Amino acid sequence: MKSNIALIGFMGTGKTAVGRALAKRLGKKFIELDLLIEQRARKSIPDIFQKDGEIAFRELEIEAAKKVARDTDAVIACGGGIVLNKINIDRLRESSRIIYLTASPGAILKRTSRRKNDRPLLDVPDPATRIRELLEFRKPFYERSADITINTSQLDINAVAEQIIEKLKEDESFYY
Repeated sequence: MKSNIALIGFMGTGKTAVGRALAKRLGKKFIELDLLIEQRARKSIPDIFQKDGEIAFRELEIEAAKKVARDTDAVIACGGGIVLNKINIDRLRESSRIIYLTASPGAILKRTSRRKNDRPLLDVPDPATRIRELLEFRKPFYERSADITINTSQLDINAVAEQIIEKLKEDESFYY
């Protein structure tokens, strides 16, 4: 039986906000994978990218995914690039239903522009083009990993959480 919910998707699709709301509604603990990585590295993700590089970050991400995959009764907000390493998804799949949150490039740009300094991959002259490029590249990885897909572009946090709960009720192998 699977008792975790792992939220995947591009930055700005609502993984953290929805994850918190979902965990509260279901009485599960909330785990933010990027926060675990920052605690382990003792520096922020932008600092990891800047000082150590993306490869070092991805190695820390693999270790964090391995750790949280052993958890139970958790809602896990994964970083946007977790799907780039299949080992992460394989580990999460052992204990989690994987929910892919999507959003339009416009919605993502609007949501991420509020916290630009926290988004090293969008620290470029044309973030809108960068979002479209990254989405196009990552979309097959997200789709291949997902058990359930929900578009968050036009929904508020509670509506997304409600849709996830409704879809999970139909899943006989999920325990909550």
